[in-house]
Amino acid sequence: MIQFPNIDPVIVSITIFDFELALRWYALAYIVGILVAWWIASTTIKRTTLWPNNTPPTTPDRVEDLISYLIIGIIVGGRLGFVMFYQPAYYLAVPSEILQVWKGGMSFHGGFLGVVIAAALYFRKHNIPILSGADMIALSVPVGLFLGRVANFINGELWGRPTTAPWGVIFPGEAAQACGQAVGLCARHPSQLYEAVLEGLILGGVLIYAAYRTNSLKKPGAMTGLFFSGYGIARSIVELFRQPDAQFQSVENPLGYALQIGTAGLTMGQILSIPMILVGLFLIFRSPNGEHR
Repeated sequence: MIQFPNIDPVIVSITIFDFELALRWYALAYIVGILVAWWIASTTIKRTTLWPNNTPPTTPDRVEDLISYLIIGIIVGGRLGFVMFYQPAYYLAVPSEILQVWKGGMSFHGGFLGVVIAAALYFRKHNIPILSGADMIALSVPVGLFLGRVANFINGELWGRPTTAPWGVIFPGEAAQACGQAVGLCARHPSQLYEAVLEGLILGGVLIYAAYRTNSLKKPGAMTGLFFSGYGIARSIVELFRQPDAQFQSVENPLGYALQIGTAGLTMGQILSIPMILVGLFLIFRSPNGEHR
């Protein structure tokens, strides 16, 4: 077992007239992730030979404007996705808390839908080819996923299921006491780090290789499909080790399946990932060579 490192979620805080301004690791992960994604997208756009007919879908200046749309999509979509997918009954009872993002509660799948909608609106407004524009975004996303999951680990949240593996981590607070053990502390899978590796490092590496070594950007939609299916598979695997949300667990359903059939089932994360995998495979197999579509 590994004792959880004592890392303060707050990097630095300043108190001004009894009002505390704090920079947290999670906020820093968002900021750095967006900046690096911006750099990746801008750099790739400048490499004209990577694109169909050696013509990028947009310009570096437009990428800067697009980032503003995507930030709104991430925040609004992530919050509403968490509300609708994971705790709809609670937030229907106290709708005033829906906007209280600082209390936590963001959904990747909701943020993903928010990004899709925001990007589609921006692409339509500026006449940017949808599939090639989406490929540009897909290539830039994994770095943010990596940083976000590392921040989840630092915050000691979204921990995994109990484990006796030697790399099991004893997270602080509720996580250490929630295994039903009579004595001792509870070690859990560091599922946040599993996600950081699968969704960030490995998926990101595959996308970079596909873009710069196999000319995948010349086939509009292929990169987007690779991201969709890759993320869906990675998330479905991690769900096997991730502690499910409490509202899905019961005596009859100890593993927290959102869809249970007998002793088997699917978690909410797996259910939401299935459409991503199917859409991703469709985009990969239909992606053309040559012209923008």
